[in-house]
Amino acid sequence: MNYKELFNRVLLLISSPAKAWEEIKAEEDKKGLLSAFVYPMIGFCGLSVFIGTFIGNTAGVSAFQIAMTRCCAVFVSLFGGFFLAAYLLDLVGQKLFGRLKEQDLIQQFVGYSMVVIFILNIFSGLFSLSILHWILQFYTVFVVYEGARLLLNVAERDLTRYALIASVIIILSPELISVVFDKLSLILN
Repeated sequence: MNYKELFNRVLLLISSPAKAWEEIKAEEDKKGLLSAFVYPMIGFCGLSVFIGTFIGNTAGVSAFQIAMTRCCAVFVSLFGGFFLAAYLLDLVGQKLFGRLKEQDLIQQFVGYSMVVIFILNIFSGLFSLSILHWILQFYTVFVVYEGARLLLNVAERDLTRYALIASVIIILSPELISVVFDKLSLILN
């Protein structure tokens, strides 16, 4: 997937999740998601935080260190949050919903479901959107609902509950990793 396709996929997931999930379901390569979507989006998030740190910064020489630390924090939280969410969601699917172990499919689901989180991190890296950032993350619930319905084929009776649990896991996993990373950074400094 090139960057034009990546941009089109992001726009489609945001504007018409049902259509995007139908296209994703038709794809053959389930493992190409990491290098074609998740890693570039995490890279864009890190880059925007790095650049955003220099905008209006009066820290002088230490600005580069601050920018690198923030960039690493975003990278680690999104990267770790993606894998933590995929692991937890696969576990929840097996325990609560009687689903089979579907690691590749769940990673695909989580990766594309994090699109709102990626976009918000890109924009909040450049602009201050603290309250708006949390409010807009709830659009993830709609994207997850459509993905659970169309990609994972979750039974209609379990769909709402599965979508809500998956949304909470997908939204909170990067935040949990971020909190742990921040605490470790303070301890190690």
